[in-house]
Amino acid sequence: MTWSATARGAHQPDNTAFTQQRLPAWQPLLSASIALPLFFCAGLAFIGLGLGLFYSSNGIKELKYDYTGNPGTGNCSACALADQDRAPPLRCSCAWYFSLRELFPGPVYLYYELTNFYQNNRRYSVSRDDTQLSGLASALRHPANECAPYQRRASGLPIAPCGAIANSLFNDSFSLWHQRQPGGPYVEVPLDRTGIAWWTDCHVKFRNPPLVNGSLALAFQGTAPPPNWPRPVYELSPDPNNTGFINQDFVVWMRTAALPTFRKLYARIRQGNYSTGLPRGAYLVNITYNYPVRAFGGHKLIVFSNISWMGGKNPFLGIAYLVVGSLCIIMGFVMLVVYIRYQDQNDEDEDAE
Repeated sequence: MTWSATARGAHQPDNTAFTQQRLPAWQPLLSASIALPLFFCAGLAFIGLGLGLFYSSNGIKELKYDYTGNPGTGNCSACALADQDRAPPLRCSCAWYFSLRELFPGPVYLYYELTNFYQNNRRYSVSRDDTQLSGLASALRHPANECAPYQRRASGLPIAPCGAIANSLFNDSFSLWHQRQPGGPYVEVPLDRTGIAWWTDCHVKFRNPPLVNGSLALAFQGTAPPPNWPRPVYELSPDPNNTGFINQDFVVWMRTAALPTFRKLYARIRQGNYSTGLPRGAYLVNITYNYPVRAFGGHKLIVFSNISWMGGKNPFLGIAYLVVGSLCIIMGFVMLVVYIRYQDQNDEDEDAE
């Protein structure tokens, strides 16, 4: 046996049914009697599911208000005057008044919505340091290079949290008030701000650094807040269980959106007399207007919405199922016509022979 034959034999697979592909296999031969019923059944199933999703989505109630404040569009326009080239004045406030003629069924979710904001931009979406956000003390002083140009201040202090995502944190705030009777006083509606972020984000991905002498402020000593932040990260909330990197609003914002128009959860309304929804009456939303959007042609909206078994309002999913189901039915009829036509032709050819 020559060397080449020996080397060639050493690289050959074993002579087994698996390696030599001799295992028994089923290779279906699709006939018209099998393919056509599959198309019709799949089409009917998609159409049925699409109708259920579409009507379920239409049953979800939503209430929107654009408070961007373009000139002449409402009382938020005064706050938006300085929004074109610089941030609005600190603590600029405006209000939205609306009335409900019937119960807005719960549970009610309060969202803020932004348009023309591309959180999916590649440079923007990677501008963060997950090691720093996980609470590693050494990462506080040595932010990742991906955070540039929001990695360090001009003084050399490291930024915590670093990156463009954290620097652009949404900082408008809202409070909801209810007037139960005409001419009566407004009563504040409790907003549940807890549990608005994903559990895995709050308990796995985002952690505060170890406390120093029982103080979170000392743990962040030697760092600086992002340039657009008026206060450091450890002062985001007076609640010690909701401040720093584990602040719910911060965690929600750091989960970037895939599309330029997106919503993020701000609060739930499910406490006290509002556990079943928002009763009829007059309402007032106080808005603390801080976040600039007009510079990039964006809009800010407040959205009240309830949910169903399929989640929030999303007619696209139902429409997509209806379109796919209709295409399956149409293709089934087309193939049926083709089959009947050529089947008759084959029968005639056989009779002629």
